[in-house]
Amino acid sequence: MPITTPKEMFARAYREGYAIGAFNVNNMEIIQGIMQAGAEERSPLILQVSAGARKYAGQIYIMKLVEAALAESDLPVVVHLDHGPDFELCKACIDGGFSSVMIDGSHLPFEENIAVTKQVVEYAHDRGVWVEAELGRLAGVEEHVNSAQSIYTDPDQAVEFAERSGCDSLAIAIGTSHGAYKFKGEAKLDFERLDKISSMMPGYPLVLHGASSVPQEFVEMANKYGGKLGDAKGVPEEMLRKAAKSGVCKINIDSDIRLAMTANIRKYMAEHPEAFDPRAYLKPAREAVKDMVKRKIRNVLGSSDKI
Repeated sequence: MPITTPKEMFARAYREGYAIGAFNVNNMEIIQGIMQAGAEERSPLILQVSAGARKYAGQIYIMKLVEAALAESDLPVVVHLDHGPDFELCKACIDGGFSSVMIDGSHLPFEENIAVTKQVVEYAHDRGVWVEAELGRLAGVEEHVNSAQSIYTDPDQAVEFAERSGCDSLAIAIGTSHGAYKFKGEAKLDFERLDKISSMMPGYPLVLHGASSVPQEFVEMANKYGGKLGDAKGVPEEMLRKAAKSGVCKINIDSDIRLAMTANIRKYMAEHPEAFDPRAYLKPAREAVKDMVKRKIRNVLGSSDKI
């Protein structure tokens, strides 16, 4: 099946109160695990490529892996640039076959964010490509953006931003954060703010970044076999499921995949110290990716059997 855009995916998700998972990809095993999970759950998917992943694996390599995955799949799949830092990188991904890009001007002043987003929108829309932008700022480190604290999205500004920039979807800040260390105390999301934004922008697809849940069984597994993850803590899955019923059509998931994969590799290597064949330890790692994605589709996204 050819690469698609999020337009129809998000329209149905909004109507039926679920979200599409945007899963970050870096290599063959991660792509395979995500695709296998989507096939077993009959769920649409977004394969998300960060600027860092693009630099690590190479855009052509990633797109050829996606092409191979789609050749034997009937799933609707979006290929999306996550946290594009500037117009030039967004353009390169659009020209390279991505069906969706994110221009992240969240660190810029309001008017500058609108200007760079509008520039990407004009180029992308002429080529049938979807554009996501971000307003507000999440704490934590993600690619080129590093913030010590969150700046929650202002609902009035969100409406103005979407209208003036022309972006197709908007990532908002309501208390999630990047990375595996999201909360020191009790987890809390600003659902009142989310509901207000949704009510002011009816039918408009919103996006949550920094939405990994950091399942503690994988933190414990990683630490048991030599890891030092400390007090890693994420967003409870029930909170994310609630957000998916309130106008959030796309939820980004990255850290949980990394955590499950790495914990299982650590376990395998500790139990098989003689092993040196990458296939031996990447096989359970790939299975861990599949299981994690299936868990997210069922418990967080609600996108099972939506094809």
